[in-house]
Amino acid sequence: MTRETGPTARPSHTEGRAVAHPDSPGTVRRTVLPGGLRVLTEAVPTVRSVTFGIWARVGSRDETPELNGATHYLEHLLFKGTERRSTLDISAAVDAVGGEMNAFTAKEFTCYYARVLDSDLPLAIDVVSDMLTSSVIDAAEVEAERGVILEEIALTEDDPSDCVHDYFAHALFGDSPLGRPVLGTVETVNGLTRDSVARFYREHYTPSQLVVTAAGNLDHDEVVRLVREAFDTAGALRDTAARPSVPRDGSLRLDTAGALSVTERPTEQAHLVLGMPGLSRHDERRWALGVLSAALGGGMSSRLFQEIRERRGLAYSTYAYTSGYADCGFFGVYAGCRPGQVTEVVRICRDQLGQVADKGLGEDELRRAVGQLSGSTVLGLEDTGALMHRLGKSELCWGRQLSTDEMLTRIASVTAQEVRTVAAEILSQPPSLAVVGPLNDRQVAQVQEAVS
Repeated sequence: MTRETGPTARPSHTEGRAVAHPDSPGTVRRTVLPGGLRVLTEAVPTVRSVTFGIWARVGSRDETPELNGATHYLEHLLFKGTERRSTLDISAAVDAVGGEMNAFTAKEFTCYYARVLDSDLPLAIDVVSDMLTSSVIDAAEVEAERGVILEEIALTEDDPSDCVHDYFAHALFGDSPLGRPVLGTVETVNGLTRDSVARFYREHYTPSQLVVTAAGNLDHDEVVRLVREAFDTAGALRDTAARPSVPRDGSLRLDTAGALSVTERPTEQAHLVLGMPGLSRHDERRWALGVLSAALGGGMSSRLFQEIRERRGLAYSTYAYTSGYADCGFFGVYAGCRPGQVTEVVRICRDQLGQVADKGLGEDELRRAVGQLSGSTVLGLEDTGALMHRLGKSELCWGRQLSTDEMLTRIASVTAQEVRTVAAEILSQPPSLAVVGPLNDRQVAQVQEAVS
């Protein structure tokens, strides 16, 4: 039975313009439909658009080695026709109203979304819901799309600033699900069959494993009604005993011995990622690690940007970043530089990370990092797509919504001692390094020495 609160309202239209009667601005509302399907919305009455998305609790870490790439393959195939719509019908429906539709696959979830005018939200809900519930996974489309995905793999391999992150993940996580590429490999994609992808679809795309999110000029009750109608049409809400899936957990533990991956490519630049195991997304110390990452490589005043680019002119782009999964995570530093300068850049990174691991951050650095992280957090939520993304990821990953004010409070409360403690633990571990570029044997030996 539907669980919901708040008044029911319906949007009306006058002279072609939507006159919305939305929920209070910034209010997140959540309803659970039969089958365990969750619907979350956030009202933004000052805009004329809505971003609508459906999230699936499945990513590349749910694949066996033989199925590597199946989640991403399926993401493509859900655009290739349903029982009611052809491939052209799906794209034409959204194009005809000037909307945008896309999807993405990550390690632990997949998202399909459309951004449309508020008056076209019913269309977006119907099209995206139809894709998720009623895909036919046509055998001919599976074969046709195989070539498209192989081209996407080739495109990634041709961009060393992109594929170096895949090589780093493999160096750090090894041959585990988190260490394998989201796209799969040429070998695994060629090995996937229509039946194996269809089984994957039936197993993971049940309502209890889906989360519907929408943000913009909307009314929650109307969104719930339209979603329920779309899923009922597909017969997807029959299992009334099903309950929503719980946030993912895991038991992956990393070997912190460190590893070196060097991939030869005839490029003008070498691209590198240096990093080590970090924190899971459930670890409360992640706020301190976020501040640390901002101080080291989150802006133009950060340590690595100043040392590598501003003072020495060794790289055009350099930054630090973190990623947290259900059971583990990583901290990484990226830089792109001329091949002959890789060893020096690695040594500078090692030196700066070592200094912070030993001494922590100064008060000025801490203040700038907190401000930089706070500002980027808020600015990153200034559009309906970002709000839709936050709703879905928070529900799947934590089972609750963290308000902007709560996030800012958590960031502002980080102390210098907390940063120093987490820096000492994370940055003192043996690092792993991935490099893509035209390094000769002597340069590889120098890099090996610098990173050890």
